[in-house]
Amino acid sequence: MMQNKYPQKPGIDFILKQAFFYWNKTLVFQLVFSIFYFGIFLTVLFFFDSRYNILSQYAEAAKYAKDGVEVYSAQLAKIMKSNDGFEKFSWALIGTTIFLYPLNLGFYQIYRKIDLKEKLELGDLLAGYNGLNFFKFIGYYIFWFFVFAYTFQTIILGIIWVFVTLFVAPLMFFTDKRIFEAISLNLKALRMYFLEILVCSIVAVFFKYIGFALFFIGGLFTFPFWNAMIYSLYKTAFSEKR
Repeated sequence: MMQNKYPQKPGIDFILKQAFFYWNKTLVFQLVFSIFYFGIFLTVLFFFDSRYNILSQYAEAAKYAKDGVEVYSAQLAKIMKSNDGFEKFSWALIGTTIFLYPLNLGFYQIYRKIDLKEKLELGDLLAGYNGLNFFKFIGYYIFWFFVFAYTFQTIILGIIWVFVTLFVAPLMFFTDKRIFEAISLNLKALRMYFLEILVCSIVAVFFKYIGFALFFIGGLFTFPFWNAMIYSLYKTAFSEKR
């Protein structure tokens, strides 16, 4: 149910402090997440690149970016047409991204255990892979990804899709809601907390990647920060009957 216990909504500063609290308490888990995530992703990336030599062709096409989008797109089209491994390469990366998605769900369990003052275990990171969770969240992310891939061609629609589905995963994880029921609740939360969600999301995206920009290794700690922000916003927008 929507949060209605407080006469005044928690401020943006409170939501941000709460998110950074969860992140700071779980730095070891952030590092393990990133090593596991990038380890698997890059292994698949370089394995398929060694077979189809896609990355060097991408680099060659990138030289034409300065000549405009049309010229660059034409070069990419040539790659796709001349290299029959391009499609296999693309699907391999998409499949890997989908497989790795449930890893994010582990943080929701970890943050909840922090709230309940329960002992954290490294195995908590794999909560999204336990039993039916794996099929439920893999199915959800396949649906989410292909809608995003289609809408992101216009940029703005892709961003809207991200906001429309911001709380779907935690709602499914904590309250066992179905996808479209969770989207409906997400829309209600957006109407009530739009400014808070917008500002906190911008901060989360900035912080998520700043570690890579300033010092590459730091990105291994900041990359999963998005999950802490979503959980902090989720706690603000929703209360659960326990």
